[in-house]
Amino acid sequence: MCTAAVYKTKDFYFGRNLDYEFPYGEEVTVTPRNYPFHFRFLGEMEHHYAMIGMAHIADNYPLYYDAVNEKGLGMAGLNFVGNAVYGEPVTDGTKENVAQFELPLWLLGQCATVKEVRALLAKIQITNTPFNEKYPVSQLHWMIADREETIVVEAVADGLHIYDNPAGVLTNNPPFPQQMFRLNDYRGLSPRQPENTFAPGLDLTAYSRGMGALGLPGDLSSASRFVRAAYVRGNSLSGDSESASVSQFFHILGSVDQQKGCSDLGNGNFEMTLYTCCCNGDKGIYYYTTYGNHQITAVDMHREDLEGTRLIPYPLVQKEQILYQN
Repeated sequence: MCTAAVYKTKDFYFGRNLDYEFPYGEEVTVTPRNYPFHFRFLGEMEHHYAMIGMAHIADNYPLYYDAVNEKGLGMAGLNFVGNAVYGEPVTDGTKENVAQFELPLWLLGQCATVKEVRALLAKIQITNTPFNEKYPVSQLHWMIADREETIVVEAVADGLHIYDNPAGVLTNNPPFPQQMFRLNDYRGLSPRQPENTFAPGLDLTAYSRGMGALGLPGDLSSASRFVRAAYVRGNSLSGDSESASVSQFFHILGSVDQQKGCSDLGNGNFEMTLYTCCCNGDKGIYYYTTYGNHQITAVDMHREDLEGTRLIPYPLVQKEQILYQN
């Protein structure tokens, strides 16, 4: 399915792997401040924060998979099949109704911080309203972050839950509290070589480097990817330059990258990492790679007219770019 992560050096970085069996024609999309948003229940939002992210544009509407706004607030939706539950529209006026697919635009359009997101979420009902008959309601949960804090938002059968996320990563099922609790099973892992504590008088040798992380999951399940991504992110070290930070972020998500052929969904379909992205939330630069192109490509939102009124899409570079040295 997917893995999202945050990383901070001198700047703040937010991104994800999108794992699926086929693309939907997604593009890196800049939405300027004056591109009007129409909400099913709340009318028009004519002016809002600019944002950049990966979106499928349907009927001139940017359906963002992940995005970061000009204030450095990032948000990514990840599959949460079997657990996500959205409500019917509220008619008594106690909540503002926001369709599930509208949530990224509603939050990123008017929130500068996670603190503001928390306040806005307390006022809304996330509804089960589909975009159209072609695009039914997706079952998602969300990771939302700024440079100071990271949260997970899950709408389930017993209501809307907002969790602090000290691990700084998110995958899919099970629900976030279970994912966090499972990290207890791996509390003994370490990047350092282990001491011999097996039994007194038994001389055992650390015969290989990296044995401190022996037992770290390596399979492609969402629960295992959560553990692996949390471990790699939590122990990652890099310089604080832009190139070093971006490179390290891609290495972090590369630790849970999915290769075509390794997750067979049947009928000739295989889950794979369609793209990996990393957005510098402080600078508004969106970096990405695709399954077919490992060269990092970048789009800088601040090179666009952010006072504009039209979406600015960039088709993904899908063909491998190879640098010859001779």
